[in-house]
Amino acid sequence: MEQINNFFDRIASPLNGLANWLLRLGLGVAFFLHGYGKLPISDGFVGWLSSKGVPIAETAAYMVAWGEILAGIGIIIGGLLVNAMSELGHLMTRISGGAIGVIMIFALLIAHSDWGIFFGERGSILFASEQLFLLLLGIYFAIKGNK
Repeated sequence: MEQINNFFDRIASPLNGLANWLLRLGLGVAFFLHGYGKLPISDGFVGWLSSKGVPIAETAAYMVAWGEILAGIGIIIGGLLVNAMSELGHLMTRISGGAIGVIMIFALLIAHSDWGIFFGERGSILFASEQLFLLLLGIYFAIKGNK
């Protein structure tokens, strides 16, 4: 078993620096696209938020869209800020990850509450899995930052 692990270590070793970026780019691009897709804010989205009991639905709609866009960009740019600006990049990554975590908690509670955590009436495990994955990645970057 040690020989097999050593074999895979030799293959993966040159790619170790890319592993974090695969997660960072996937999360950043996904969040940017989710937010960008909500613009321009439609009356339908505002009405839907209002029907879910969200107060000041129009303001909330803009906050969600721009929060997703900025958090997605922040995750990516935070990772690019190294050397002289490493502390700023670390902070930007953590704040963006935290924002993603908060957005996803509300998304699970408001937008996806009928999907269930594991199984829902509509075969929701795939959708719930995606939402939970985004939540966990946001929390990961909020905790780890750029370290």
